[in-house]
Amino acid sequence: MERKDIKEILLKVSTNTATPEEEQIAKYWLHYFQEKNTPVLTPDELEAESEAIYQSLMAGKVKSLWPRIVAAASIILCLSFGGYFFLHKQPTQRIAQNKVQDIEPGGNKAILTLSNGQKVSLTDAKNGNIAQQSGTQITKAQNGQVVYLATKGVNATEVAYNTISTPRGGEWKLTLPDGSHVWLNAASSIIFPTAFRGNNRTVKITGEVYFEVVHNAAKPFRVTTKDMAIEDIGTHFNINAYNDESSTRTTLIEGSVKVSNITGSATLMPGQQAVVAQNNNTIIVKQSDTDGAIAWKNGLFHFDRADIQTVMREFARWYNVDVQYKGDIPVRAISGNINRNSKASVALQILNILNVHFQIQGKKIIIQP
Repeated sequence: MERKDIKEILLKVSTNTATPEEEQIAKYWLHYFQEKNTPVLTPDELEAESEAIYQSLMAGKVKSLWPRIVAAASIILCLSFGGYFFLHKQPTQRIAQNKVQDIEPGGNKAILTLSNGQKVSLTDAKNGNIAQQSGTQITKAQNGQVVYLATKGVNATEVAYNTISTPRGGEWKLTLPDGSHVWLNAASSIIFPTAFRGNNRTVKITGEVYFEVVHNAAKPFRVTTKDMAIEDIGTHFNINAYNDESSTRTTLIEGSVKVSNITGSATLMPGQQAVVAQNNNTIIVKQSDTDGAIAWKNGLFHFDRADIQTVMREFARWYNVDVQYKGDIPVRAISGNINRNSKASVALQILNILNVHFQIQGKKIIIQP
């Protein structure tokens, strides 16, 4: 058995991908820090303690502490000064209070608005045919995905536009008429034609959307947001265009995209991100953490030196809550991953670790020092 990176192991535990050996290592780690009451380690201390724990594991001194592992491993934070933080047992009174008032995570929820204004709850719709529009059959597949397919033998010339929108606490996946795959994050929308005719394929989005586009050189694929246009050259990319965020961000995973607005344009290479600030139309291109950009699609919250307000905006959209701040909220730089399937009280433990308190009151979360 090799000694493994404990941070990587705990992340695997939090996403249910750890091997039995890794689970055993995680058990001993969390037990060790519970007994030592040592929440912060420098990088050098982390390495030294890791070696000591590995030697103990080899000696067969592992103790069982699994009931406390899953919650702890779901929250692993690396703060700006480099110390690693682990979740410790909270006072019984606070835990009991939050268990009574808890909030379930979001899930598959969306509304389809047809070209005639009719609204269909995709959450409640049965699998199978949903509607027929302008020579296109709209179907809900077994996995819940909405698929648009051209009806054989029908040559419709009218262009009909549909909208799929997710509420706060919702997400959805669909396949566009050209076969391109689209994932919508919470509080997002996409407007698209039921069939792509003419010399381009254009859709409009709000919120956060991930695309896997089918390449067609004769029909470029274009996405428009409130302040940016993105044209693909056969690619996978993520767009974050929430109105309450400070910028619109397009992150290229593979392929190539051209990003443009009123000030100019830029072509992205894989691993790059185009950023347009709300108060400045200049396109800034920088290297990006692509795994982090699409973590939401893979079931994770991902934070990279985010402040508390940024974290809470994501929580508010996913848990469908309002956030209220009381008092002087400290400045913190938060990095790490949290499973999006966690209940709100579990995800919010990151604040307790930072010595910032929270209360859940119905559909409201109150943050205070």
